[in-house]
Amino acid sequence: MFHKAISPQAPAVLVTGGAGYIGSHAVLALLESGYRVVVLDNLATGFAWAVAEDAVFVEGDIADRDLVTGLIAEHGIVAIMHFAGSVVVPDSVVRPLAYYDNNTAKSRTLIESAVAGGVSHFIFSSTAATYGIPARVPVRETAPTRPINPYGWSKLMTEQMLADTAAAHPLNVGILRYFNVAGADPLGRTGQSTAGATHLIKVAVEAATGKRDHVAIYGTDFVTPDGTGVRDYIHVSDLAAAHVRALERLIAEPAENLLLNCGYGRGYSVREVLDSVDRVANCRIERRLAQRRAGDPPALVANNRRILATLDWRPDRDDLDTIVADALAWERRLAEGTPPAARASSPEPQVSSR
Repeated sequence: MFHKAISPQAPAVLVTGGAGYIGSHAVLALLESGYRVVVLDNLATGFAWAVAEDAVFVEGDIADRDLVTGLIAEHGIVAIMHFAGSVVVPDSVVRPLAYYDNNTAKSRTLIESAVAGGVSHFIFSSTAATYGIPARVPVRETAPTRPINPYGWSKLMTEQMLADTAAAHPLNVGILRYFNVAGADPLGRTGQSTAGATHLIKVAVEAATGKRDHVAIYGTDFVTPDGTGVRDYIHVSDLAAAHVRALERLIAEPAENLLLNCGYGRGYSVREVLDSVDRVANCRIERRLAQRRAGDPPALVANNRRILATLDWRPDRDDLDTIVADALAWERRLAEGTPPAARASSPEPQVSSR
C-alpha cells in the first residue's frame, strides 16, 4: 500500500483508530511526511487492511493503560492523534452512556497514559457537533458550544479535559473540529468502508452503485436557497493533511494550543450534492422526500479563516465533484470486492474507529 524509507530517528506518532476512515488517511499522510507511525485500533468499525503496511499495527483498547504506556515507551511516541471513538449521532441519542464511555471516559484514560508516558503533543478528532445549532453561519471557533446530542457533548467534554490537561502538564494540544468529511484517497488505498454509514455523500454513492435503491431527503422547508439542508464538505485527504500540518505547528510551538475548524467555508445543499453524484456517476439517483430530523440545523458551514491563517495548509481537493468522484471510485472498488487483503491482527476488538 505504501513504501517509503522512514528514518528510525523520525518522530513517532501513535494513531488511535488508525484502521478507520479518517484515521487510515491520516496514517498515509504521516508516512508521506516521514513520520514513524504506530496504529492502535480494535477493528470494531475499522479494517486491518486499511492500515498502511509501513505503519506498526496493534489491535487493542485505548483504555488499556499497560498497553498504551508500553507502546509509548517501546516506540518513543512523541505525539498522539486520537481518532478512536463512536460517531453516529442518532445512535448516541439511543445509547448515550456508551458514547460517554467510548468517547469521553476512554479518552480520559488515554490522556492520562499520554501524560504518564511523557508524550509532548496530542491532536484530537473533534466535531462541529459541539456547536449544536449555531446562531450565525459560517460558524467561528469562538461561537458558543451548545451540543444537542450526546455525541457532541462527549466530544466537547474531551476537548475540555485536553484544555485542562495542557494547562497543568507539559503537553500541547490541537483540537480539530470537523465539518462533513467525505471522499476517499485519490490513489484508491483506503476510503469509507463501514457498513451502515449515514453521511450523505457515502449514502449517495452507494445508491449510484446499486447498493441502495434511493436516497432520503430529510426536510425540504429549511430557510436555505432550495429548502434542503446545507453543509460544508471537506475531502478526507485534505483533512488528513491538516492533521500533519497541525502536528508540525505543535512541534514548532510547544507553548501553543490549537482549536481549529476544518472545512472549506462553502456549503452545499442536499439537492446540490445529489445533483453532483448524478453528474459524476452519469445516472439518476431516486430521491424520496422525508420529514426533517429533530435537531438538524438548516446550515452548518465553517468559518475557516483561523486554520488558513495558522497552519501551512491549503486544500488540494476543495471541489464538490472531485470529492464525489473519489468517493464513487472507492465505492465501486468495494462493490467489486477489491480492497486489499486483510493484515494479521490479534483478537478481542473493543474500540471504534474513525
